[in-house]
Amino acid sequence: MLNEEQQMLKDMAAEWVRDRLPVTALRSLYGHDGGGRPDADGYDPAAWAEMAQMGWTGILVPEAHGGSDFGYRSMGLVLEELGRTVAASPLLSSALVATSALRLGGTEAQQARWLPAIADGSAIGTLAAEEGPQHGREKIALTATPSTGGWILNGIKRPVQDGMVATLAIVAARTGGAPGDRNGITLFLVATDAPGLTRQVLDQIDARRPALFSFDNVVVDADAVLGEVGNGVDLLDALFDRAAIGLAAEMLGNATQAFDTTLDYLKTRVQFGAIIGSFQALQHRAAEMFGELQLARSAVEAALEAIDADDPALPALASLAKATVGETLQGISSQMVQLHGGIGMTHEHDAGLYLKRARVAAQCYGSTAWHRERWARLNGY
Repeated sequence: MLNEEQQMLKDMAAEWVRDRLPVTALRSLYGHDGGGRPDADGYDPAAWAEMAQMGWTGILVPEAHGGSDFGYRSMGLVLEELGRTVAASPLLSSALVATSALRLGGTEAQQARWLPAIADGSAIGTLAAEEGPQHGREKIALTATPSTGGWILNGIKRPVQDGMVATLAIVAARTGGAPGDRNGITLFLVATDAPGLTRQVLDQIDARRPALFSFDNVVVDADAVLGEVGNGVDLLDALFDRAAIGLAAEMLGNATQAFDTTLDYLKTRVQFGAIIGSFQALQHRAAEMFGELQLARSAVEAALEAIDADDPALPALASLAKATVGETLQGISSQMVQLHGGIGMTHEHDAGLYLKRARVAAQCYGSTAWHRERWARLNGY
């Protein structure tokens, strides 16, 4: 159940997203080759500024630093509404993941430096932790070696979500041990304009613009360390859990709208002299999708509330939510294309955009299979 303020936020978000970032806004980010437009940043900067003005970038930021501290359940409501129109923005990367990093591991000075800027939208944060297609914190190889008064970073990160527009990166580096060890990982706050840090855009089928970060002797001061040196893996786990849950909320919005659009089509499309939704076989498909959608919603809402409640079951609930909504969105987005027939295969129809976003989101912050295995392991299977 939502309280009055959360319901108002949800209603406002739904209206704004529908009017300001409809599906056509995402379509405008595509190039003729089917990927992101080369001259686009993968999001609408003007719409981002409006989000900041509405306070969405500060939902998780404490009031003392210019935010509203409205909680993860509230952030999830906004992300779900953005997901309904597959709206592209760095809200998840910055307002949820980067803010969480600073709140969980930042010193008072680090929070005072970055949280107000994230809250007003002038800074965009992101997590730079992945180094390849195989998800896993212990595989981190990027090195941070001590130097006089600081650290020197060398290595790569890819993909970095919203990396081309980020101004602040939370970088996971190895200060000890070897790839495969959970110990020896340290997080750093790195400005993306630091000398030696170069960014290369990675094209993506959902028109968003993640990046490959190359670190070539990037020097950071000692006060750039976020949390404890060598003991950052637990903080990194907490960030990935929150990122996975936030993305699951967005994916829930994707799946809900894909289902609603498909249901409307079944109720209006006439074939063989009858509305196709009158065919029992298609009614069974719709009923199955509806059931899966309700299960996914329960998993996502439970995970969001677990963050706010600091529930010790959060890791398992995060994996349950990401895996459940991943399977649901995979199925509904595929059904959306199939049930629309030939028009569902065209770029001009929305169905393909939902399917493309579904396939990308399923791989971010841990794939569906990875989270399914993790949930089983955490529950003793």
